[in-house]
Amino acid sequence: MTSTATPPPSPAGAPPAPSGGRDSEPEPSVWLRRLRGFGYAPRTPDADVRTRLVPPYARPSAQLWTALGVPAAAAVTWQRVLAWAGPLLVALVAGVLRFVHLGSPKAVIFDETYYAKDAWATIRQGYEASWPKDIDKSILSDPDGVALPLDPGYVVHPPVGKWVIGIGEWMFGFDPFGWRFMTAVLGTLSVLMLCRIGRRLFRSTFLGCLAGALLAVDGLHLVMSRTALLDLVLMFFVLAAFGALVVDRDKARAKLAAALPVDEDGRTRPDLAVAETLRLGLRPYRILAGVCLGLAFGTKWNGLVILAFFGILTVLWDAAARRTAGAGAPYAAMLRMDALPGFLSTVPVAIGVYLASWTGWILSPDNGKGGYFRDWAAKNDQHSSLSFLPEWLRSLWHYETEVYKFHVGLTSGHTYESNPWSWLVLGRPVSYFYESPAPGTDGCPATETAKCAREVLALGTPLLWWAGCFALLYVLWRWLFRRDWRAGAITCALAAGLLPWFNYQERTIFFFYAVVFVPYLCLAVAMMIGAMLGPAGSSERRRAIGAIGAGVLVLLIVWNFIYFWPIYTGQSLPMDSWRGRMWLDTWV
Repeated sequence: MTSTATPPPSPAGAPPAPSGGRDSEPEPSVWLRRLRGFGYAPRTPDADVRTRLVPPYARPSAQLWTALGVPAAAAVTWQRVLAWAGPLLVALVAGVLRFVHLGSPKAVIFDETYYAKDAWATIRQGYEASWPKDIDKSILSDPDGVALPLDPGYVVHPPVGKWVIGIGEWMFGFDPFGWRFMTAVLGTLSVLMLCRIGRRLFRSTFLGCLAGALLAVDGLHLVMSRTALLDLVLMFFVLAAFGALVVDRDKARAKLAAALPVDEDGRTRPDLAVAETLRLGLRPYRILAGVCLGLAFGTKWNGLVILAFFGILTVLWDAAARRTAGAGAPYAAMLRMDALPGFLSTVPVAIGVYLASWTGWILSPDNGKGGYFRDWAAKNDQHSSLSFLPEWLRSLWHYETEVYKFHVGLTSGHTYESNPWSWLVLGRPVSYFYESPAPGTDGCPATETAKCAREVLALGTPLLWWAGCFALLYVLWRWLFRRDWRAGAITCALAAGLLPWFNYQERTIFFFYAVVFVPYLCLAVAMMIGAMLGPAGSSERRRAIGAIGAGVLVLLIVWNFIYFWPIYTGQSLPMDSWRGRMWLDTWV
């Protein structure tokens, strides 16, 4: 049970109680009166602007500490301990789930056939190689006996994700455990990050840990954390950038609050001059976000679209902060004081990181024995109008234009392709691995009279995702009608990972791309559950009913994850048990 004596939105996500009487409010327009029918609530400014700029964290009620036998003097210390102990405990559980039997199945599953080998070549020589088509069995049986091919390989994704996967291979060898190690590490760390990001968003350790726990038990995130594909790496860097921007938002607002005047009662008051002219100085967390977005862009190109979404989000936060601080023209002030620094600390940084990620390819020979197309400018572009640019840059530009043509022209059909309209409802998951072991082999019970099914299915935990559809509607409502910045941030991040794919209706795309926005779906569900628990000051009956409903939902999601665990981890199931888990025909 949480409580707070401050007027900002409660961690549960419910609207704050108005702080002033209706007699003091101007008569709303007809349009606003109509919006109130949909739940619109006008802003109710607090007397202390600092509280609005930097809301405090929620504290467990004194009754809870008393019930736990914690002295009042130690409660503050315990609260600080739990701020890290809770997220670390959730991350520990997530790590166990992701690392247990990580090398199973001992096979090259789905697109590991590309990225595991590309990673091995990249970590060994700095660029990808062209592998024989039938090399996978040799790698599994005798990886030390497989020679690195001499010819460069044509690849269609930047190198960061392969460098990351290659670190695990360099540490543990060229085998399934080695090439899945780093995605498991990043999957675990992303759970820890989401706990802390959720705590900062909601000002509640409980809701932050809940968001991380939901991510820990999402099936798609689990499968992607146990598979050497690029999308989990992309998700990690995008989430890190989002977290850095949330921290930057808090730091910038704290600087504004510190510069505002304080009245004789000790309350921070708005000030037009400060709000419109204060320079916020160096913002290292925004630069960190630029680095992370560059690494995301250097993993997959859709990181560039996410950079655009996040760039707009952070400058809009600046405008909102200046308005709260007393700016009469907050957007003009933002454009004058924040837009250019915001651009310079993200876009050029991201592009610089992207180019740096190609260092291995750039430093390879340009005489035909280096990376693919590394010698293109030397052979084909000696007399062009761009000959003043370095040869490596012109060769890289040519390489990227060829890759772009490949991506936009990728329309060949695939058994597991899906339309982004179906992703949120889990319309068409992707089977990464399937075999039918005979009774008494590979975990199939000897008592079975028929073959078993052994599958790794990239499927989100169904009840979590279906609850997430309702949670998405809730955060949209919170954003549009309650103007809750937290709901807007979640919506923006989720939209950045989902909406761009609707522009490629003819392209061959897959559901597992959705792992990029899974963390924000979990944040949305956590916010909805917080609203179910009730705002601060709710009656005991209201809290009890909300806690029962929220508890039942969370337990059902956990049960659902446990039920589908065998098809997330490639365990053998009797055929009837496997069929029982195929809830929709499109999952087969």
